Amino acid sequence: MEIDGIRVPFVPIGGINKVGYERISNPRNNFIELFEEAVCNLKFSSHAKARLSSREINLSVAELEKLEKAVNSVHAKGCRESLVIFPDKSFLVSVANRTVITAFANDKLQEKVITNIDSVVFGF
Repeated sequence: MEIDGIRVPFVPIGGINKVGYERISNPRNNFIELFEEAVCNLKFSSHAKARLSSREINLSVAELEKLEKAVNSVHAKGCRESLVIFPDKSFLVSVANRTVITAFANDKLQEKVITNIDSVVFGF
């Protein structure tokens, strides 16, 4: 038997899954999570992912880098919840968790009120 190309003379008790192997139920979601971690060290909550999709908000690699710089900036100042404003879209970020909580298109913000934040980043 081989595990990761290494010949093993035995089968682990409980089978190969006990060694730490898991079947990936949805490889696409796993890829997205790995991509996010590799590119920008930010996570996107399931709510934020749903909002990006439903509101048809696209985010380029350059914008991801700017978002990460903004989060790093407010983290250095001790902020907890921040609103990062781009010209056409904005992101509500949990700074401590490095997680984008939600996203919205600036022109479609209905109430134009954002609550429970302690900082705002402009200038992108």
